Amino acid sequence: MSKQIKLSVPGMKCGGCVDAIEKVLDDAGVASSKADLESKTVVVEAEAPVSEMISAIKTIGFDATEVA
Repeated sequence: MSKQIKLSVPGMKCGGCVDAIEKVLDDAGVASSKADLESKTVVVEAEAPVSEMISAIKTIGFDATEVA
């Protein structure tokens, strides 16, 4: 069963960043991801551990942390 996770990605600065983050998460096998440039967050529906999602985001040069 997937769960909703919110991640903070403070380095997002443009639409290209949003697209890249959503793509890397989709490639990592999440059910869905929606990045919001204004709040610099990503809401992810996934069964994967948070650490795997953060690692995927880091592979493209962004830091990410889970928002409680």
